[in-house]
Amino acid sequence: MLILAGCSSKSAHNTDMSNESADTSDTSNPNPDLISVVAALHDQMYSWQGTPYHWGGTKLTGVDCSGFVWRTLKDRFNIPMDRVTTTQLITMGKPVQAGHLQPGDLVFFRIKNNLHVGFYDTNQQFLHASVSKGVMRSSLNNPYWKSVYLEARRLQKEQGAQITLNSADKKMDLANN
Repeated sequence: MLILAGCSSKSAHNTDMSNESADTSDTSNPNPDLISVVAALHDQMYSWQGTPYHWGGTKLTGVDCSGFVWRTLKDRFNIPMDRVTTTQLITMGKPVQAGHLQPGDLVFFRIKNNLHVGFYDTNQQFLHASVSKGVMRSSLNNPYWKSVYLEARRLQKEQGAQITLNSADKKMDLANN
């Protein structure tokens, strides 16, 4: 059953899923090849950019921040998981220091006691579903995002995952599932 809770989740929901997605792989390689991760993120951004914000949404007609992250993990990184909330996502993987962010890391923000999540991209940019502007790219250097930044987490299953990129036939199928 889908969990229809969005970015503003306030309470934790412990599930077995958070343990399944936890980082259990070897992190001794500090410079993994992340080109495919960046390509997958950019492909997803190309498909979803401008999609309006809709609390609990998971489709191109409307999506919230955790829905966008979930769809990206599912559609691009082929990580099988049930719909998750931001509160569940923040318990997954391992913490990452802000100075060590890599493409695909989840970045979390606390906005008026609510959580918000997106994907770190490159060059201090992150991809997310903004309440005011829908799916977009923003800068971590923006004073607003700096003031509400909470933490980052790395889900190792993204690295080495079977990446799915857009093709003429698959582009719209991904978002319609």
